[in-house]
Amino acid sequence: MNKIRFGILGSGYMGRTHAEAILRLGDQAALTAIAGGRRAAGLAQRYGITEEPTAEALLRRADVDAVIVATPHHLHPEATVLALKAGKHVLVEKPLATTVEDCDRMIAAATAAQRVLATGYHQRFRPNNREAQRLVRSGAIGRLETVQVSMPSQQPVGVSSFGSDWNWWNDPASVGHMINSFPHGLDLLRWCTGSEVTTVSAFCRTLLPDIKVEDTTMALAEFSNGVIASLYSSRALPTPIFPGEGFRCRMVGTTGLIDLDPYDELRIADAKGWRLVSKQPAVGHESADTAFGEARMQAYRDQMQAFIRAIRGEPTTPDMVPLGSGRDGQVAVAICRAMLMSSQQRRWVDLPAGQ
Repeated sequence: MNKIRFGILGSGYMGRTHAEAILRLGDQAALTAIAGGRRAAGLAQRYGITEEPTAEALLRRADVDAVIVATPHHLHPEATVLALKAGKHVLVEKPLATTVEDCDRMIAAATAAQRVLATGYHQRFRPNNREAQRLVRSGAIGRLETVQVSMPSQQPVGVSSFGSDWNWWNDPASVGHMINSFPHGLDLLRWCTGSEVTTVSAFCRTLLPDIKVEDTTMALAEFSNGVIASLYSSRALPTPIFPGEGFRCRMVGTTGLIDLDPYDELRIADAKGWRLVSKQPAVGHESADTAFGEARMQAYRDQMQAFIRAIRGEPTTPDMVPLGSGRDGQVAVAICRAMLMSSQQRRWVDLPAGQ
């Protein structure tokens, strides 16, 4: 079976993350070239690949079958459409784009090129999340009724211990913090419930000094199956986050409860009381020395495996985690944009049917 040969656009933290994921697939994949960002030369040297001077040069290479787009959010559409027109399959880090219109343009380009367009929803591949989805769909807590999602992060913007520069988060072109954080939570809820968001309301705020973008949102969402959810996202925290609350999802059903921490424990409660279902090994976000260990990289490796299966047109089975699609990426952007509109106009916002 031929290897799928990859190029990467973007050389920051996520560019390196996807490079590591590709290398962990052995004979199934090969990393060929990288372009874009001030760390591209260093990553090219680290992995023994070619640094191309431009995205266009990388996309002209005959030895690149698929491209990972890991650039700042507002640059995703141009790079993705160029890659698809060049005949490459594309996986885009979430969010897919910053506007619904750009998402539509990217999806249309994939359809025209007959290539795979995927959204980087690696959270689907974390063991606790996979098991939580199975529990909800199996009726383990009865009919799901309400959900609380908490996603705070004390993320200083600037050059991190990973060597990456997140100053672009403060660029209005990247919209704000919520469109960076909420897509994972929204995708998890859509995947678990098997239904779509129909209505949202939100308060979006800028609480940090000297920036012009949203950094904190508290929102409500109603789903087509009747589930209602609250979602909190913020990077305006004066100290490290509340313990265990970096990404927490609490689900209430008619016969039980689920307490999901994708980075620690998944627990379920019913008439027999609380019990542990699964535990995620420590992921190691705290430093460059730990972030690229197996505990964190497992989800990205499994996501890349699913991307390769999609490229090859291989059938999937019910026990396989589905790859995030272009439409999955578009839906999250549409919901985030609706939340921003709700806050600006101080009203509920309905999502278009089928969105």
